[in-house]
Amino acid sequence: MGKRGRACVVVLGDLGRSPRMQYHALSLARQTSYQVDIVAYGGSIPHEAVLKHPSIHIHTMAQPRFFHLLPKMLYPVTLLLKALIQFTMLLWFLFVKVPAPDLFLVQNPPSVPTLVAVKWASSWRRAAFVVDWHNFGYTLLALSLGRNNVFVSLYRWIEMHYGKMATDSLCMTKAMQHELEQNWGVRAKVLYDQPPEFFRPALLEERHELFCRVKKDLCHPSGVYDIISRELENQQLDETLFTTKTNADILLKQNRPALVVSSTSWTPDENFGILLEAAVMYDRRVAARSKGSDTAKISEEQDLYPNLLFIITGKGPEKEMYEEKIKRLNLKHVAFRTMWLAAEDYPLLLGSADLGVCLHTSSSGLDLPMKVVDMFGCGLPVCSVSYSCIQELVKDGQNGLLFSSSSELADQLLGLFKGFPGKCDALLSLKAGAMETGSSGRWATEWEACAKPLITQAKSSSSLTISHAYTFVLLLNKIS
Repeated sequence: MGKRGRACVVVLGDLGRSPRMQYHALSLARQTSYQVDIVAYGGSIPHEAVLKHPSIHIHTMAQPRFFHLLPKMLYPVTLLLKALIQFTMLLWFLFVKVPAPDLFLVQNPPSVPTLVAVKWASSWRRAAFVVDWHNFGYTLLALSLGRNNVFVSLYRWIEMHYGKMATDSLCMTKAMQHELEQNWGVRAKVLYDQPPEFFRPALLEERHELFCRVKKDLCHPSGVYDIISRELENQQLDETLFTTKTNADILLKQNRPALVVSSTSWTPDENFGILLEAAVMYDRRVAARSKGSDTAKISEEQDLYPNLLFIITGKGPEKEMYEEKIKRLNLKHVAFRTMWLAAEDYPLLLGSADLGVCLHTSSSGLDLPMKVVDMFGCGLPVCSVSYSCIQELVKDGQNGLLFSSSSELADQLLGLFKGFPGKCDALLSLKAGAMETGSSGRWATEWEACAKPLITQAKSSSSLTISHAYTFVLLLNKIS
């Protein structure tokens, strides 16, 4: 019989950049009292709650790093070689290094070789096999190879074939649930992303301490000299871009820039160029309004529209390319900063911002961006790219706005920040809607209602199958 009360969470990716799987591990440990093994790549540091939980054990795989050195013409060969190495490594961890679990919970995508390896391991170790569908792997591969490529077709077949073999499945949206059931033969239960408890509006003291910590990053040592660089030059010790401290009192500055946050993977499925174009449009329109002939009118117009600071978090292949583009923009009322924050500081940044921007478009059109869920948890309204199922999360005009072009986003920025910080009624209305959305559900509650019964059932089904197999073996022994 298999060991009781143990789960293995499998992520063929950077665990620190896989928040949903971190939350799964925490819920398994906290809400089912399981011992949890996580098999994943290293890289970014996971959340402190995951690192410090006594029932969570992280097994870090070494990530092969030589593939980017191979020429692009060998890309198909590189894919096969990479999959083979990953497959071998996964088998070693799942068959040997990790104690035998009651169930495997695997993130999809990537599907190849993850689903194959986990299915083999679950059969060998007589454990339940649960897939959490974040997206479809073949649609991501199609971004680089094209939908009609033979490797994409093969990938889709493997993804579907092994996805059907799962004991149970979870997914992120009703649209994905429908697609899985109608066209894949997979019945999945929707587990909406919800923010955990540490995503909340930041206190004034927390904001001040955060901006003191990141002051060097805001100075931007790359040589760019902009509106933010100039303002930082004249600051006092107890002062940040957004706050000032007098004795024991911390206050928000009335003439502060508006803080806009966007988290991106810097990949082709998130067109960062839309945000750059919108920023240029905002900058030009505010500059044009400032060139009136009436001095009083100039002052009034400048007060109406604040300077904008965009802080962009995340890592990815296109980051350096866009950083070079940003340097050449020469904006007068807008500045950009890119940074990577500690897992504990990221919620504080969202909880201190005035607006979030989401550029996620989804390769399948069936998943939802977790970054928006986190923003709502912090009471942060969002401007998001519009695509097929995004309205399952962003309610246009209630907790955020949807846009389809850079000009639409520029119009939204002008409309929301007019009169900032005290007279921007449209922004304050969306903020109230975001607060309501964020407080309406939390991860632990959603997981308890949707995932826990499925996990318990999957574990029971696996135990029952093992029990039947054991009984059958006993009968055979008696007959012989």
